[in-house]
Amino acid sequence: MHNAYIIETGEFAAGIVTRERRGFVFHAAADAFRLLDGRLFDSLAKAQRAADTLRRDKGARGSRDHSA
Repeated sequence: MHNAYIIETGEFAAGIVTRERRGFVFHAAADAFRLLDGRLFDSLAKAQRAADTLRRDKGARGSRDHSA
């Protein structure tokens, strides 16, 4: 079983999620996803949804970070 997964949203790498005993910990790969850094998720799917939602919300506000 793998212990690290890349989370991508759109064309961007949002971060890496590592498997821990209590769940999955998000490690942001770009400033645009810093709000998720260190956050514990119950599943990979929940981490993916959080990254997708954050990207969508930032886009809706017009504050896109193209370095993500």
